[in-house]
Amino acid sequence: MRTALAIARKELSIYFTTPWAYAVFTAMLAIASFFFVGMLYEFQRAQEMARQFGWGNTPSQFRNLTDGVMVPFWSTVMIITLFVAPFLSMRLFAEEKRNKTFELLMTAPVRPIDIVLGKYLGGLGVITATLGLTILFPLLVSLFGQGESGSALEWTTVLLGYGALLLWGATCMAIGMFISALTESQMVAALLTFAVLLPWTMLRGLGQTTEEPVRSFINYLSFDAQLQSLLRGVLDLKAIVFFVSVIFFSLLLSHRTVEAQRWA
Repeated sequence: MRTALAIARKELSIYFTTPWAYAVFTAMLAIASFFFVGMLYEFQRAQEMARQFGWGNTPSQFRNLTDGVMVPFWSTVMIITLFVAPFLSMRLFAEEKRNKTFELLMTAPVRPIDIVLGKYLGGLGVITATLGLTILFPLLVSLFGQGESGSALEWTTVLLGYGALLLWGATCMAIGMFISALTESQMVAALLTFAVLLPWTMLRGLGQTTEEPVRSFINYLSFDAQLQSLLRGVLDLKAIVFFVSVIFFSLLLSHRTVEAQRWA
């Protein structure tokens, strides 16, 4: 495990000493801010309409900041992560192969499992830092939206939704690392990762056109369907087990790929 942690520190140092990670951080904040301000505006407009014409015709989600702003905002950040994660994971193995350092890594006295875990922990660190920036938005809402009744947000719901985002980011990085281990082109790795994640996320829409029990099976496999309950602040152990299983399977495939290339 010490070797894996050393590789993880090396990966993190590479991420944070190059402008690429900071470009991703800036893009994440800029895009998230754009949608966040739009959601606040819609919430404010719904509140004004409710005061004029009564609360009876106002959708329930616009009656508090948690359901009206933060829950849809987490869903939006989930989509942004779908685009961001492939560009963070693409370099994990592909860059080593392009720079011809992968062969040196394979001949070093390091086990493939340590290489895979180290690189994954490094990738996990940078995606956590990227998503960590989005916690600023509920903090701002809580700071400026606090009234006499206390906090403006239901923090249990907010934090569970944020935990779902971290779980989603960890899953994207695991899948992206496996695909990065298959190619020496970073751009190919990013595009293939996106090509895998996007339809996998959209499976729920496909399931609506099918009959039972196929519909339930497709919904179970859909990333979006699994995330929705967690993003709304509902603790769903089935969804957590699903994502942990995908991460484990992706790491196992990465290990097998690296091990096969070591003896090739």
